[in-house]
Amino acid sequence: MTARTPRQSMAIGAVLAALREDFPDITISKIRFLEAEGLVTPARTGSGYRTYSAADVDRLRYILTAQRDHFWPLKVIRDALDALDRGLTPERGSSAGMPRPSVPAPVTDPDVPTAAALTEVGSLRLTRDELGSAAGLDAATIDALETFGLVRPDAAGHYGEAALGIAHAAGALAAYGVEPRHLRPFRTAADREIGLVQQVVTPHRAASGKGGRGGAAADPTGEVLRLCVALHTALVKDGLQRG
Repeated sequence: MTARTPRQSMAIGAVLAALREDFPDITISKIRFLEAEGLVTPARTGSGYRTYSAADVDRLRYILTAQRDHFWPLKVIRDALDALDRGLTPERGSSAGMPRPSVPAPVTDPDVPTAAALTEVGSLRLTRDELGSAAGLDAATIDALETFGLVRPDAAGHYGEAALGIAHAAGALAAYGVEPRHLRPFRTAADREIGLVQQVVTPHRAASGKGGRGGAAADPTGEVLRLCVALHTALVKDGLQRG
């Protein structure tokens, strides 16, 4: 059963024709009864006629299958439909019988970098002028980014790939009136996350250094960082969805 399908208008006669091959005993009265029970809610035209969508037909097919083949009572069907309406999925479940809706497996966010990408040390080394030129930023803006701790040169005065990404993002945000001083909380939050990660992984590093299996490969830093970034992204999305 698909939870959401684009609405196409179907009269009840067309619904009967669509269902009758699999459910020869289906009647208008049966459909009206399921509607009265609140299991299916067709739309109404301005003149009051019921119209059904492909999603309504899928819903009826799900209900009728649950009743005929699995003897589900209306309460169980109602609970299952409510779960489907809330985004649960019928695909996961026991292969024996009709699976109950279950929580879908989380989808990996493609925007979250991999553990390897987060810990990879790039070979790019840019001078201050090269960084400003590549990001389209003047010297004053680079100064401000440094002042607020957003970009940091290494001991030789060079900037890496991360600094280039930061500078590009800062330049793009400037078009919306966001100044380097407004970005300081991002550095503070990132440093706190890094501090938490270091606190978490230090015991694991110590254990692997004492002859633990896996050696350097057992260092969980990249994976813990990835999980933190994934959590941050999910929290931002949740906040936006809550409005």
